[in-house]
Amino acid sequence: MKRNVVSTAVLACLLTALFAVGTVAGELVFFSPIVGSNPGVTVGGVASAGAPWVVRHGSAIITDGGRIRVDVRGLLLPSTNTTGPVTQVAASVVCSDTVAATSKSANLSAQGNAEISDRLTLPSPCFGPAVLIRIAGINNTPSAAPGAWIAITGIIKDAKDNDNDGQDHDNNDR
Repeated sequence: MKRNVVSTAVLACLLTALFAVGTVAGELVFFSPIVGSNPGVTVGGVASAGAPWVVRHGSAIITDGGRIRVDVRGLLLPSTNTTGPVTQVAASVVCSDTVAATSKSANLSAQGNAEISDRLTLPSPCFGPAVLIRIAGINNTPSAAPGAWIAITGIIKDAKDNDNDGQDHDNNDR
């Protein structure tokens, strides 16, 4: 009898947790890591910057309510290990190879860190979404409109999870 009570309590907790996770995840529409740009690439009619950029780590999240949250760390020009003259960035959401909306600008620190949080009006459905991190200010002077993109949502081939156990958990090549 005691075993049934414990099993029922554990099952009730598990179902409650699954419901809570499902409710929160129901709002999530898009989640992706962010990678740096290479020159000569156009996405959604927007050209990439003239020099390559790297990202230590970053992510973009868009909810079904149009909230966008971008967190980027170490967005730098590898040639100088600085942000160069770029001091502000904005996030543009691309749907079906067209820029659908752009966030307000956010400061880019000297270490290449920025956090963008905004609410955008996006088309529904948004096919093939991508988030571009664009230059929005040079030398502390905001641009009238965002310029070239310097980072984008995507994946890096052979990127490893940060699980710190040193093992490759990708079973695709076994």
